[in-house]
Amino acid sequence: MGEYLLLFFLVELLLLVGNGVSIPTTVDGPFSPVTRRFDPSLRKRSDDLPLHHPRLAKKVRSNFPEQIALALSTPDSIWVSWITGDAQIGPEVTPLDPSTVGSEVHYGTRSGKLTFVQHGYSSVYSQIYPFEGLLNYTSGIIHHVRLEGLSSNTKYYYKCGDSSLSAMSEEHVFVTPPLPSPLNYPRRIGIIGDLGLTSNSSTTIDHLNQNDPSLILMVGDVTYADQYITTGTKGVSCFSCAFPNAPIRETYQLRWDGWGRFMEPLTSRVPMMVIEGNHEIEPQAKGVNFTSYKARFAVPSEECSSNSSFYYSFNMGGIHFIMLGAYVNYNKIGMQYDWLKKDLANVDRQVTPWLVASWHPPWYNSYSSHYQEFECMRQEMEHLLYEFGVDIVFSGHVHAYERMNRVYNYTLDPCAPLYIIVGDGGNIEGIDTDFADDQGKCPKKEDNKPEFGGVCHINFTTGPAKGKFCWDEQPEWSAYRESSFGHGILEVFNSTHALWTWHRNQDAYKTDGAVGDQI
Repeated sequence: MGEYLLLFFLVELLLLVGNGVSIPTTVDGPFSPVTRRFDPSLRKRSDDLPLHHPRLAKKVRSNFPEQIALALSTPDSIWVSWITGDAQIGPEVTPLDPSTVGSEVHYGTRSGKLTFVQHGYSSVYSQIYPFEGLLNYTSGIIHHVRLEGLSSNTKYYYKCGDSSLSAMSEEHVFVTPPLPSPLNYPRRIGIIGDLGLTSNSSTTIDHLNQNDPSLILMVGDVTYADQYITTGTKGVSCFSCAFPNAPIRETYQLRWDGWGRFMEPLTSRVPMMVIEGNHEIEPQAKGVNFTSYKARFAVPSEECSSNSSFYYSFNMGGIHFIMLGAYVNYNKIGMQYDWLKKDLANVDRQVTPWLVASWHPPWYNSYSSHYQEFECMRQEMEHLLYEFGVDIVFSGHVHAYERMNRVYNYTLDPCAPLYIIVGDGGNIEGIDTDFADDQGKCPKKEDNKPEFGGVCHINFTTGPAKGKFCWDEQPEWSAYRESSFGHGILEVFNSTHALWTWHRNQDAYKTDGAVGDQI
């Protein structure tokens, strides 16, 4: 398998070179900073799709599965999740009884011959707002079933639902991942962030689907249901601006159900690994938050001993993935830091040579938006990632694309991770176009306060920006930045070579194989 992938990689590179395309490598860096500004012929944002849109509307009867999604568990296990029943929204809601519908998956390696059966568990959750005029929500029944003992690199067919009610889904199919090994790698890994449910989001997912990923990393900010009030009034790009007198940050939870249907054609066949963003906080009374995120997504938290859906790790072939939580305690004395240190120490680079990390808000970012917002997290954790040789870090939060030169503590360093921002999925808030080094665009130090954690904004102590909060030009650690919607594809070919490609949404309509950025 490893020799085949390397051959495929070399053929692909030869084709690109033959077409006059020269792809730089990180060994060639650091690179002179490049900026491609927003194309004024494009729209900076688009409205959300309505819930009656064909991609968001419910298509099955009440007890039948919908919003079907896969997630990785262990190298020989996969989670299958889905929802049955009807969500309720109103002044008074009565949760459904999960025991009324079973959670079972029938599966096998031949279509129509689903000889294996696994059972799982189910739950419901509620989003409650005890304020006058606000509506409450309770979900359909959310099912999670873990399929164990699967063979690697094998096509499996499956149906999910409750056979006793004759309420099973249509047959779906997935391919299991390769086992951990320096010779085995997933074919393509799609990276998306800050997606939402706009027409731009649709283009992102359609383009990603064309690129046929075998795994999806969703680096936070999923549905933007919190850009609505509970009555479902049209979504806005800035909740606090539109509703300054709201007693709490409201949400319209039916957007989550629409998002699950929107994603099902992809996530029912391709595992998607999600980490929380700030738009998943969704506060309720009495300090309750992240309720929907925790209920809807199955993640391998117990399998990796984190025991928290806010941070976890998993293997896929020769890659060890670490998903970190920026909206829970990340300090050195906290449980996440302790888990991260142990997880990194347990990675066998002879088995999984590649080490990829993801979390929502970036540590390195030259846009005005969210500039130095999570500097506290960087100061707490960066040294661990550097010491253990993390190769690549993916983040979102900033609604644009940016690839850094290898950097550690704001200093160029060839041994540091490659940081990439892909918060350009297409959400309702729109694209970020201002850079902190543009004249008059440097944020004030009191700006960009994180929704969790402290404020640790700093002035630079070395280099051209010494003594300043912002650079006067694109920072040397920023290699390429562009204000466009899109997604990324990571292809790992062996223990030393991988190809990163960022695709602009507008390039999906071109026939010349155009890409936005490649290294």
